[in-house]
Amino acid sequence: MNGAQWRKSSKSGANGGSCVEVADNFSGVVLVRDTKDREGGTLNFAPRAWQSFVDLAKRY
Repeated sequence: MNGAQWRKSSKSGANGGSCVEVADNFSGVVLVRDTKDREGGTLNFAPRAWQSFVDLAKRY
C-alpha cells in the first residue's frame, strides 16, 4: 500500500534482526511484513485483531 509508514520495535536488534514491521497509519487495517523480506508480501489485520495479538504477546 502506498503511504504506509513502517516501524519496528526498538528492541528488534536484540534477536539478530528477526523482526516484523508494522504500518498502522491507515483506517481499518494494520499491515505487517517481514523486515528481512520487505518485498515478500504483507499481512493485513483488522485493528482490533492486531491489538488482541499484541495484548496476548505482551503476556509472554
